[in-house]
Order: sequence, then structure tokens, then C-alpha cells
Amino acid sequence: MNQHETGITVRFNEVDAYQVAWHGHYVAWMEVGRNELASRFGLAVDQLAEAGYLGPVVNLELKYLRPARFNERLTVRTTVRRSDTPTLEFSCVIVGADGRPLARGVTVHALTDLKGVTQYRLPGEIASRLEKMLAWAETP
Repeated sequence: MNQHETGITVRFNEVDAYQVAWHGHYVAWMEVGRNELASRFGLAVDQLAEAGYLGPVVNLELKYLRPARFNERLTVRTTVRRSDTPTLEFSCVIVGADGRPLARGVTVHALTDLKGVTQYRLPGEIASRLEKMLAWAETP
């Protein structure tokens, strides 16, 4: 399965009094990776909005494994998952400078129109873009 890789360096303002990255920043790093991957297929936040849709997070799972520290170079590995529902699902692994996982997570995004009305079927244009991203992800 293919994964998109995004580099992140832990900034000073992202560490807490324990000198480790505050847990909420991992969600933001996942968002950066997810948006970079999605943009390659016309499904980034701004691209969805231009097409008349939003993709709010309806589920977030995150398992913390080890702490990230100031100035550490991280790699966010993101891929898309196939779903039986009309949602966009991404999985992510945040890897430390030593190559070991720091966190693993999943986000699920519903699709709404710009007024917030849930789409119970993916519109053709969005479904086509998603299928291209899934084909990329599932290529060995």
C-alpha cells in the first residue's frame, strides 16, 4: 500500500513543560499529511470547497506510542482507506527521526454541501477523485 510522506520538524512552541510535543499537535500533523495527500487528487480542503463540498471530521482515533521532542524531524505517512460508507477515510503513522512510530491514527470525514447538508452518496466528481486516490494507495 502506498503512503504519502510529509516532513515535520517539532517546533519550540509545540513542546510542553515536560519537553515533549503536546498531544494536540499530533492531530494537526495528521491534518498536514492528509491535506498534502488529498491535494494530489483534488480532495484537499480548499479543492472540496471549490467543488461545493466540505469534509468535516466525524471520527478521530489516535494512539500515542512515544513522545516527540523539540527539533526532532518527523515523517507523517498518510494513506487513504476504502470504506463501505460515503466517507473519506485516512490512516496515518507519525514516525520519529529513528524510524520508530510515535503515533498511529485514523480520521473519517463525512461529506456535506456548503450549507452543511450531509451527502448520503458521494457525488460523481468526488467519487471519481477518491477512486483515483484509492487506486494509487492500493498499488503495490
